[in-house]
Amino acid sequence: MPLYPETEPYGHGLLDVGDGNHVYWETCGNPDGKPALVLHGGPGSGCTPGHRRYFDPAVYRIVLLDQRGCGRSVPHASAPGTDMSVNTTRHLLSDLELLRRHLGIERWLVWGASWGSVLGLRYAQTHPGVVSELVLTGVATGSNAEVALLTHGLGRCFPDAFARFLAELPEDADRTGNLAAAYSRLLESPDPEVRARAARAWTDWETAIVPAPPRSVPRYEDPAFRMAFARTVTHYFGNDHFLGPDNDEGVVLRDAPLLAGIPGTLVQGGLDFGNLLGIVWRLERAWPDSELVIVDRAGHHAGAPGVVDVLVAATDRYGARG
Repeated sequence: MPLYPETEPYGHGLLDVGDGNHVYWETCGNPDGKPALVLHGGPGSGCTPGHRRYFDPAVYRIVLLDQRGCGRSVPHASAPGTDMSVNTTRHLLSDLELLRRHLGIERWLVWGASWGSVLGLRYAQTHPGVVSELVLTGVATGSNAEVALLTHGLGRCFPDAFARFLAELPEDADRTGNLAAAYSRLLESPDPEVRARAARAWTDWETAIVPAPPRSVPRYEDPAFRMAFARTVTHYFGNDHFLGPDNDEGVVLRDAPLLAGIPGTLVQGGLDFGNLLGIVWRLERAWPDSELVIVDRAGHHAGAPGVVDVLVAATDRYGARG
């Protein structure tokens, strides 16, 4: 089942969410259709026109936003003066509620990829009455165990790339500790050259650990995107995803029973390295209203063949429910 044709927004704006931040949003499809919220990955990736195409534009009122600090939202995290202390999970959850009320939406389907799945799950756990369904791919829960896998554990699989990743750290840095926090400190350096090297090294590592095509991310070649992305990801990874100090095994996974009554579809690539921890299977078992679909030969990418088909089939099915 292919993606739907490209569609253009019929509405957009910058929503004042406080703390000096204005979040970009747009609406596409049918103004009277079933509301659906798209949560992009990263944190810090921003939404793209391709995200609109997972929904039938005749059926859905599709809402996209660029989360704080990225895309068309301002201020942008690529600017060294941007205050990252007001970019946390709590702030993003508040932004979603402000946007929902601003658009006059009572309930909406929530679609999320990668970090977007973490944010979508936490949003549904804390605001269950406003989430009609969840469609999630590249599923993650934001636990410290997942961060440790991505920053330490996969070093055994990609030793050459891992050596280059570690080489960017200062000589006195603890290479057995929180590498994301160490990189976050580099990305807050007053020296622009230090910041630029750290952003490149971080995105090079993220590219190296992709187990299946696509093996490159063209947006990483944009210095502004690269800086904002690396700065935001390390900010979250280095601070327990702002889910609290008991996040080693995962607050989101612990609170999965709070999702009871919300139908959900989990679409996971069989080659997604996040599977090494078994998180998505544990989530499905703890959330009885969910279904899990594993797509063989696909990795951590919503646009992979097979993954697209399942995601579109899910939104079609939920769209038919009204």
